[in-house]
Amino acid sequence: MPHTVLLAEDDRAIRTSLERALTLEGYRVTAVPDGVQALARAHTDPPDLLVLDVMMPGIDGLQVCRVLRAEGDRTPVLMLTARVETADRIAGLDAGADDYVAKPFDVEEVFARLRALLRRADGGPAGRGVPGSGGEGPGAQVVAGDLRIDPRARRAWRGTREVELTRTEFDLLELLARNEGIVLDHGTLYDRIWGYDFGPASKNLAVYVGYLRRKIDVPGATPLIHTVRGVGYVLRAS
Repeated sequence: MPHTVLLAEDDRAIRTSLERALTLEGYRVTAVPDGVQALARAHTDPPDLLVLDVMMPGIDGLQVCRVLRAEGDRTPVLMLTARVETADRIAGLDAGADDYVAKPFDVEEVFARLRALLRRADGGPAGRGVPGSGGEGPGAQVVAGDLRIDPRARRAWRGTREVELTRTEFDLLELLARNEGIVLDHGTLYDRIWGYDFGPASKNLAVYVGYLRRKIDVPGATPLIHTVRGVGYVLRAS
């Protein structure tokens, strides 16, 4: 059976062209023009993936995502946004989105991000250690200093405090923790988390790392996630 996508976009031209492209790619698509209809369809016919425009009349994409997350719905959400500022992208992550694409976008990038979300939802390879990095099996708990991760339950704790993470944030943190002390370059991180290297101009990785730091590296705690300029990122517990 093809994967199902619920697409909510108020711009008719974008909605029609993206619906056609997704259908040709093999998805079964339901396209709606606003957030009210998106919520109704998500409740009556839950999709495998949601693609939500941030700016829609009435209930916008952020509100749709917040409602679904509050109801315990963990369906992967890809946001479409015309806002390119970091603060605006972080608003999407705050709402519970798993990933975002900035307009104007290349449809191949949308396909790549959806494939990555599906792999993670299906328990695919994203978030696992890089070849030769050692470590426990994929279901074993990962411990780095006072950071503890339970991959099976998809939960994480810093000390005694549980950290609420989106799907993408969890996968990124798990990948860094499984390779504690090893510098992972940008290409490896993009490939493992998104399944596609979006190139040096993309800010996607930096936004997610920055937001993950805000949740993990709280004031008074030893910073865990470090930037290696020109290379990538590393998690060090000491």
